[in-house]
Amino acid sequence: MPIDHPTFSVISGAQVNDVLRNREKQLVELVEATYLLHHARQTVNPPSYFLRFPDRPSSRIIALPASVGGEVGVDGVKWISSFPGNIDSGLPRASAVLILNDQETGYPFACIESSIISAVRTAASAALGAAKLSEGRTRPTRLGFVGTGLIARYIHTFLAGTGWSFDEIGVHDLSAEYAAGFRGYLQQSEPGTPVTVHASAEDLIRNSDLVVFATVAGEPHITDPSWFDHAPLVLHVSLRDLSPEVILSAANVVDDVEHCLKANTSVHLAEQRVGHRDFLDGTLAEVMTGAVTPDPAKPLIFSPFGLGVLDLAVGKHVYDAVGQTGELNTIDGFFAELSRYGSK
Repeated sequence: MPIDHPTFSVISGAQVNDVLRNREKQLVELVEATYLLHHARQTVNPPSYFLRFPDRPSSRIIALPASVGGEVGVDGVKWISSFPGNIDSGLPRASAVLILNDQETGYPFACIESSIISAVRTAASAALGAAKLSEGRTRPTRLGFVGTGLIARYIHTFLAGTGWSFDEIGVHDLSAEYAAGFRGYLQQSEPGTPVTVHASAEDLIRNSDLVVFATVAGEPHITDPSWFDHAPLVLHVSLRDLSPEVILSAANVVDDVEHCLKANTSVHLAEQRVGHRDFLDGTLAEVMTGAVTPDPAKPLIFSPFGLGVLDLAVGKHVYDAVGQTGELNTIDGFFAELSRYGSK
């Protein structure tokens, strides 16, 4: 980008979807590479910032600023809202935009619709975790979903798109309507694979060896460690479903220690309970590099907080791909003042 002529583009959700659709393996590899960059301290990922509303306590908007080095080379911020009440009117719970900034000038150069990017990086992280954390353990054959929304659907898509197949799939949701709808989606996506709607979370967990939590729970609702006595692999994507007792009885892997142990996540509550972090085995990157090997005899819980660096990596990939097609929607005159002393 010429320093004296910065440009600004807007990329729609439709364009994002065109770039990312059916690219599960490529995107998991991109997320893996970004985690390794983060592990090598070639990123900056400060704490997320939560905007909360006293009159709307269930809603929030979160800013995730970040910077990615290496070949990605971009700064920026994701601005993502979570308004659970939207579901009642037929709108998705979450909406988001991603702003990309040039690392040389600091100028923003793109605004990208980011709800799809956010779902994709979350699902790619979960699929990567499933692949890396199942090494050295009996590979799961029974998949169970607690929560049946958009993120659950994307995680299933990424598991299927990276070579996973299952003998059976279980579903549990507080809403019978949502559970039935997700069951229908799974039956269409996986014809021939039995799909069971479980009446309770306990029944689903006991009958699954790969459990995905993708709920909107604000506090723990799974409190009995004995439900996990068969040592399943747990993708704890929604972060607040499990009680400290469940966390402390398991092996635990996170994506970033400092980020995960805050905001009353389950692992944060466990830390508050015992006053230390010794119950953490390490990070997913440490597992990938061989520095950490979780005990295969224990339940293994992966709690990914969701790092802004992943959004930036996927967003920059989208920007580059759209740019190569020549279909960037550049806003003429977006930057009105580019001369230090003005122009005549």
